[in-house]
Amino acid sequence: MKKNISTQVIQYLENRGVEHIFGLCGHTNIAFLSALEKSSIQFVNVRHEQIAAHAADGYARAKKQTAVVLSHLGPGLTNAATGVANAALDSIPMVVIAGDVPSHYYGKHPHQEINLHSDASQYEIYRPFVKRAWRVDIPELFPEILSKAFQLAESGRPGPVLISVPMDVFSKDLDVSLFEQINHHTHTIEKPSIDDQTANRILDRLLQAERPLLYVGGGILLADAAEELKAFSDHLSIPVAHSLMGKGAMPDDHPMTLGMTGFWGTKFINDQCKEADYILALGTRFAEADASSWESEYTFNFQSTKLIHIDIDPNEIGRNYPVEIGAVADLKQALTVLNRVAKERLPKGLNRPELKKEIVAYRKDFQASNLTNVQDESFPMKPQRILQEVREVLPPDAFITTDVGWNKNGVGQQFPVLTPGTILTPGGFATMGFGAPAALGAKIAQPDRVVVSLVGDGGFGQNPSVLATAVEENIPVVWIVMNNSAFGTIAGLQMAHYETTYGTVFRKDGESYSPDFAAIARGYGMKGIKITSASEFKEALADAIASQEPCVIDVAMKNDPVPTDGHWNINDIYSPNSKRSHVSVN
Repeated sequence: MKKNISTQVIQYLENRGVEHIFGLCGHTNIAFLSALEKSSIQFVNVRHEQIAAHAADGYARAKKQTAVVLSHLGPGLTNAATGVANAALDSIPMVVIAGDVPSHYYGKHPHQEINLHSDASQYEIYRPFVKRAWRVDIPELFPEILSKAFQLAESGRPGPVLISVPMDVFSKDLDVSLFEQINHHTHTIEKPSIDDQTANRILDRLLQAERPLLYVGGGILLADAAEELKAFSDHLSIPVAHSLMGKGAMPDDHPMTLGMTGFWGTKFINDQCKEADYILALGTRFAEADASSWESEYTFNFQSTKLIHIDIDPNEIGRNYPVEIGAVADLKQALTVLNRVAKERLPKGLNRPELKKEIVAYRKDFQASNLTNVQDESFPMKPQRILQEVREVLPPDAFITTDVGWNKNGVGQQFPVLTPGTILTPGGFATMGFGAPAALGAKIAQPDRVVVSLVGDGGFGQNPSVLATAVEENIPVVWIVMNNSAFGTIAGLQMAHYETTYGTVFRKDGESYSPDFAAIARGYGMKGIKITSASEFKEALADAIASQEPCVIDVAMKNDPVPTDGHWNINDIYSPNSKRSHVSVN
């Protein structure tokens, strides 16, 4: 018996537990969309494919499930590319299904095909950043490709894959036995762990160390290993520092949490890393900003410090620093073994009361140093006060999405994340425009949780049509636009080194300019609030959350730089032999 391929693909997705598909229509995928109408899967319709990819990214992070994106060929696929690349660099599992040119028109350059160098090869565009790109040339292979795509997206180091489908294939009939055959294949691949011998070798080093430290990245959250990490730290009283992507792996109010390292890390945190004699790194790639451009005098000094590194991706072990013990393993599995062996060897664990006091004292000093900014009544508001009042209003398990700039760097440094996995930020690609649509995906994934997006005016202005989807689907996200009428972080960098802000601030006739984002929100049919004084903000946010409606809060913010106690070599490139970094831009 034969049935339409689009119908069978959707049945397969239903069987895999897919509940939402993010995307945008085009003439190459409407056969798929028409079949989707009869499905239990909800189609989240957007106005731009980049929104679809970022929303799917946020969905995958919040739901801990592979996201699915539907795209049109040519401009649809290129529009989505930035969001898919962002997911790739942050190791987010995603399956992109894209319409392609009709197979019987290969070589004829049909409508919207990209073919300057070769025919029928749009899938090649994604090769640099997806784990694999397929084109379905033979309809009978579609079921097998679909199964392989999900398996590859989810296994090892997760990431996006692409299936490019000639539009005529979507409309063909196919024998149902081919899809029935792959339904017998497992949907879950068992993940590797470490053995007791390796665990004991690691513990030997950590127990002999005078100043051991755990350094964690986003891999902990991807592996859903936050609970195991906390148990290991608690049992052996080992402090935990983290990368930007590792923020929230340990709650920021935990007595052994140090905080974020690198350029936006504080001197205390960076010194703790630099002075450690052994570091156990878990699920991190030691990215440039997190590692102070890998210069040993600032954050990590692996000439004197010894490194143990566990990661699911062998390519990351030893990429930037020499490793004494390296292990390829799923972090949840590896920490489960480490916890068991640690408890067998030290049933009562270890206690380091002086270190805990030192961390608590540092935290109090840091909060005190920020108090003037937090309590500042001026308007435009101080960004530190915005973050403080957001934290006071939100429940501990609320999701926060960020974009890039103050909202990302300031949150990493100063905003306490109290529940693991609740901060969604663009790490590896640092994509401006991520935060607003990612919040949509997070709220769809976790409808009972509060979702707030902290974004700058530059990032929010890139794709404000995200609000149309929020209204159509009634997705009650609150967007806080931290509005400094500039690409503020870059403006501060440019002013510090070149004494100009040309091309980085928004002006009209020499005066600061910004759209009225609250009015834009109202134009889309949702609530929009424009803050006019610092005293209004906290209550407005609380009311917006309580309303259970989508809402934009436009709050003018002073363009002060995030403190940078670490190091980033770009400053040396701009101004050699100088200590310049960012400055305030009014």
